[in-house]
Amino acid sequence: MAEHEPLNETLSHPNGRILRSNGHNAQLASNGNGQLSHSNGKAPTIQANGTQTQHIEAPCCRDIHGKEPPDGGTRAWLVMISAFLCNGVIFGFINTYGVLHTLLASRLTASGDTEASSKAALVGSLAIGTTFLFSTVAGCLTDKIGLRLTTFAGGVLTAGGLLLSSFCTENISALYFTYGIMFGLGAALAYTPTLAILGHYFKRYLGKVSGFVTAGSSVFTAILPPCLESSLKSYGLEATLRLMSLGAAFVILCSFVYKPLHPPPEPPKNKPGRSRINLFLRSIVNVEIWKRTRYVIWALCVPLALFGYFVPYVHMMEFVKTVFPGKDVNLPVMFIGITSGIGRLIFGVIADMPGVNRMYLQQLSLVCIGLMTLMLPLTSSYGVLLFFALLMGLFDGCFISLLGPIAYEICGPSGATQAIGFLLGLSSIPLTLGPPVAGMIFDSTGSYTVPFILAGLPPLVGSSLLFLVKCVKDDRDAVTEAPRAIALPNGDIETATNGSKTQTPLMGIAQNGVKSPALSNGHGDTTTEKLNDSEGSAS
Repeated sequence: MAEHEPLNETLSHPNGRILRSNGHNAQLASNGNGQLSHSNGKAPTIQANGTQTQHIEAPCCRDIHGKEPPDGGTRAWLVMISAFLCNGVIFGFINTYGVLHTLLASRLTASGDTEASSKAALVGSLAIGTTFLFSTVAGCLTDKIGLRLTTFAGGVLTAGGLLLSSFCTENISALYFTYGIMFGLGAALAYTPTLAILGHYFKRYLGKVSGFVTAGSSVFTAILPPCLESSLKSYGLEATLRLMSLGAAFVILCSFVYKPLHPPPEPPKNKPGRSRINLFLRSIVNVEIWKRTRYVIWALCVPLALFGYFVPYVHMMEFVKTVFPGKDVNLPVMFIGITSGIGRLIFGVIADMPGVNRMYLQQLSLVCIGLMTLMLPLTSSYGVLLFFALLMGLFDGCFISLLGPIAYEICGPSGATQAIGFLLGLSSIPLTLGPPVAGMIFDSTGSYTVPFILAGLPPLVGSSLLFLVKCVKDDRDAVTEAPRAIALPNGDIETATNGSKTQTPLMGIAQNGVKSPALSNGHGDTTTEKLNDSEGSAS
């Protein structure tokens, strides 16, 4: 489990009762005759005389709100399908903007605009940049008004932006606002809850579900281009944008399925010395996630790795034209998209396997993407280039599918939403700057050798720095396994925590090295003892 809180309901009482909640309302209590029995009505299983023994498991994987995700059920599967559709619609439209770009640029050229291509491209660039940049706002807003309202607002803005764009296709400045800003902001508000809601319903299968949901963008990216091209030829740009607006309205419908199972984080306490501004900011931003050293390292290293991450995706077509003239320029990008969807499913399954470290898996994906990018200028065969594209897509899917599960591991359910939002917001800067810088270097050198080599280094550096996550230990990152109580034949109770074992006699429980006296009913006096789990986060 990603996060624990002290088990306040696990108490020792003066009459010797030991109450342990295991998530299924089962309790272990003394029945007054020296026996320990379950309060759920079952027969006694442990006796103080040692004639019967049973291994009693205390709760070791408990949600911070005392609830375990259901990991199934009608609502859970509906949430998964809705998140799949939201992810597919949002990034399907963003990734296929190139289809609209061609027609929009031709219209601007026909009107005599000499910068038609760059102006048309800026519309799509603003959309994806706004989506990532405002993911931070989406994370904070989700904690304030909830997953449903945030997703609903995102769906309204997304559908409204596309609908308004259909009425101003001749005004490029208006498109900057309606398609670039309005649609991008709506996509940000809808996308972050799509990842955050999964942890409310899934735990054992979180990796698999995250892989399936994030594969939605790959599926829609493969399906939408021919559909949009057919619509543009048959109905024109204006009608196509209205059809896209209708498709985006599905996000509004999906928002009604997002029923959160965990309450939002508690509001900050008004401690002495805190100003109103400080209290207001704390009520918006979950500062607890920034007190987790491991999250800070992760949130800084991943954006660093992304400085060169998207360079091959943006410049691949031009690279093929330059190095392999006459070859299909679309095939490498198509291979990346196809294997990216496959990789999200495959690595989602791998991430759920016992003993698999998701952080190491994400580091592996960054290393492979960095190496493939470095080797692109060295390819002398178009077939080898396609092989590299297949590998890049596969590990791209691995990287994307692990963002949500890792956020839940480090920050827990109460902090995962803003953890994802801040990470995406920080990533917007390198994702926006990387490709233009590579283009400037190509313009000055006339070769993609230097741009691709420089683009391959940041993923390698970022993945290497992520090893610091394992080197850093602090109180907030420590994980203490819940104690396991084992009844011994001699009537003692052995408690094992994190591999260490201690024995506690039933007739008297040691407090600060001194054994407490036995009461007249044969039980130890434990009025001041409490059994608490320590708060921590899974590494």
